[in-house]
Amino acid sequence: MVGSLGKTDTRKPSDKSLKALDWANFFLADVRDGLGPYLAIYLLTSLHWTAQTIGFAMSVMGVATVITQTPVGILVDRTRKKRLLSVIASLLIATAALLTIRLPTYNVVMGGQAIMGVAAAWFTPAVAAITLGLVGHKVLDGRIGRNETFNHAGNVFAALMAGLIGYYVNNEGIFILLAVMSLISSVAIWRIREDDIDHDLARGDGQSEEGNAASEKPSGWHAILSNRAIVFFALACVLFHFANAAMLPLLGQRLAKGINAGASAAYMSACIIVAQLVMIPVSNITGRLAPKGRKNLLLIGFAVLPIRGLLYTMTNDPVLLVAIQILDGVGAGTFGVLSILIVSDLTKGSGLFNTTQGAIATAIGLGASLSNAFAGSIVQRAGYTTAFLTLSGIALAALAVLWLLVPETKVE
Repeated sequence: MVGSLGKTDTRKPSDKSLKALDWANFFLADVRDGLGPYLAIYLLTSLHWTAQTIGFAMSVMGVATVITQTPVGILVDRTRKKRLLSVIASLLIATAALLTIRLPTYNVVMGGQAIMGVAAAWFTPAVAAITLGLVGHKVLDGRIGRNETFNHAGNVFAALMAGLIGYYVNNEGIFILLAVMSLISSVAIWRIREDDIDHDLARGDGQSEEGNAASEKPSGWHAILSNRAIVFFALACVLFHFANAAMLPLLGQRLAKGINAGASAAYMSACIIVAQLVMIPVSNITGRLAPKGRKNLLLIGFAVLPIRGLLYTMTNDPVLLVAIQILDGVGAGTFGVLSILIVSDLTKGSGLFNTTQGAIATAIGLGASLSNAFAGSIVQRAGYTTAFLTLSGIALAALAVLWLLVPETKVE
């Protein structure tokens, strides 16, 4: 551990704040991830961009997130304006989505993705901090599981709506859906009562059990970088997301070949819906099982990724390709819950919960953003099968790092 937990963190937030947090997670589902694979379909079918150019466009959001993620984590630890800044981030994403379809030039698309990347960098640490500040460490496992459950339910709703809009209206309507969900998420966030948030607890609390600052322990960046568990966990996460990030966009482009734009959007929505439906129970179960240990559960989530990449190379049947997304649901469902809990374990008592989240998210974002450009280049030169097999190999490396080098972080 970086530090040790000090004062009691038993919390009794109002029902209004907890319900608002539920709805914030539901409507932020589509907002914090941006347009994702729908952007790839739009750029391919409406603007006729090449696979490599699409890969670069989709990497812009990730690069912007990488640049801002660590400073954002530090800001989340220091600011008491978490709700206000969350609302501003939501409004920026809505603006960028609308500009992308109103002025679909190369510069506007790239600029819009950069804006989304900067804004999206805020949500993961901010929501985790607000949650910790509301409920405390003692019930964080179940609450993070509930957050992720609502988040995935929101993704199912958004994907279903996007599929219907893309099929019956046009792909541009999906961008409007993102803007609307951004606005609604802003309202939900603002309904969380400020008085219910303990901002000291939200940063991991910097006091020792005796109530004195843990000055004998490493602090700040030295505390993070000197902790082998944090460093190796970050490495495993980078490799996992480098392998994972490009798989769904590549699948979307593959499904779009030879069919119309509306049908490709519908298939992509089916892929997302299948995965998100699986994530709902997986997230809930993971939150319930997490108090017994983190590592074995996360190993399951990591192990399904190379299997998923391999299965993509074995069929061209759209129905089977959609069904394979069940594995994505297992992997993402476990990771979404456990990554936050593991960071919470490793930073308890340090006051560096969100700073560490930001640093790890920066590393993850770097891997994810490079993944799209890397995979796009492979597709351009060697085809989709080679790209999926390469990503599967990287996923195996991620599994090895987690298994061999990252310890169990849950302490009874």
